[in-house]
Amino acid sequence: MEKQKQVNIISLKVFYLFSFFAVGSLTPLLSVYLANEAGLSGIEIGTIMSVGPIVMIVFQPFWGIVCDWSGRPAKILAMTSLLAGVFGLGYLLFDHYLLIVSVAVALAIFQSAIIPVSDSITLQYTTKIKSNYGKIRLFGSLGYGVAVFVMGKLSESFMGPSVIFYAFFFGLLIAASLALRLPEERPGEKVKLFGGMKELITMKRFLIFLAITFLLFGPNLANNVYYGLFVEARGGTYTGIGIAFLLAVLSEIPFMRIAGTWIHKIGLLPITLLAGTASLVRWVLYFTEPSLATVYVSSIIQGFSLGLFIPAALQYIREVVPVRITVTAITLYSAIGNGLGNWFSTFSGGIILDKSGIYAVYLFYGLLTLIGMLLTIWLMSYEKKLKVMGRPIGIIEK
Repeated sequence: MEKQKQVNIISLKVFYLFSFFAVGSLTPLLSVYLANEAGLSGIEIGTIMSVGPIVMIVFQPFWGIVCDWSGRPAKILAMTSLLAGVFGLGYLLFDHYLLIVSVAVALAIFQSAIIPVSDSITLQYTTKIKSNYGKIRLFGSLGYGVAVFVMGKLSESFMGPSVIFYAFFFGLLIAASLALRLPEERPGEKVKLFGGMKELITMKRFLIFLAITFLLFGPNLANNVYYGLFVEARGGTYTGIGIAFLLAVLSEIPFMRIAGTWIHKIGLLPITLLAGTASLVRWVLYFTEPSLATVYVSSIIQGFSLGLFIPAALQYIREVVPVRITVTAITLYSAIGNGLGNWFSTFSGGIILDKSGIYAVYLFYGLLTLIGMLLTIWLMSYEKKLKVMGRPIGIIEK
């Protein structure tokens, strides 16, 4: 039993390493590739980069529903990882704008399953064995950071920027094979195909937290699209972009390791508010057009924000949502953050980029984050009121 437990933990860690290596190879440098190699405008880039999040809004909950209904999330994860890698190569085949949009749509349909389904598998397993989700998830940050740094170097070599698509494919090919080994927790109670979704949309605090995710998480994900252009505007090269992303993503690792301890000491929503505060400081700083050295140093703020927000958000959902619909809940949460919030922040960022420049984009992200922080404060007050009234916080009222 102990040996199998170690095998499962290693499989989860290596899956995160390669799946995020794939994403880190493509997403941060894709906007730079589309601008410099494909010659697209800011609005065209914003549209292409936001197509994926739009598709995710629909397909992430769909994959969650299918996983909860079938009880085979690992098998679905393997299939979607492989197909996402294959469609990623489509960027190399076309140079027409509409065809590139089609590739982005096809890719997003299958990529949309990877993060939320793997997170739900990991969260359920770590809860079962009383382990720390953050200590496994940090390998995703490691893979992402290494990928951006390595791809930045290789993009300036004889290989050229197209190397990002090959790395994306091979990373997900390895991840797909690993997904077949991941532990599956079959639900004790059979879930109706759309029953979980109907139940979730009647839960007040869950819906409020989805709004917070939209406002706090959306800008952080959209930053991955525009951060390369921001570093370039401050005088950075492809290698400089890689260094900035490496510092930002690797800084998540120590915070993910300690997130469990901090959550236990001060609570889930206070951690969420703390993460939002860190993001706000970063966006306001970027609006002031800091030096390149300051950009590199301040990139570690990402670790403080995302390194705390991701574990806290997933644990909050696990505590207030019935176990039988956990995957559906996490994929819906991901659809709002990775999908709707990401799309809105990315698409709006493209428009602002064309009209007012890259620095105004970060002012807009600061405003969204501030609203998210205020909503978090309201939710904290609401839960305190429920506690005074004697209502169990861990059970969502309808």
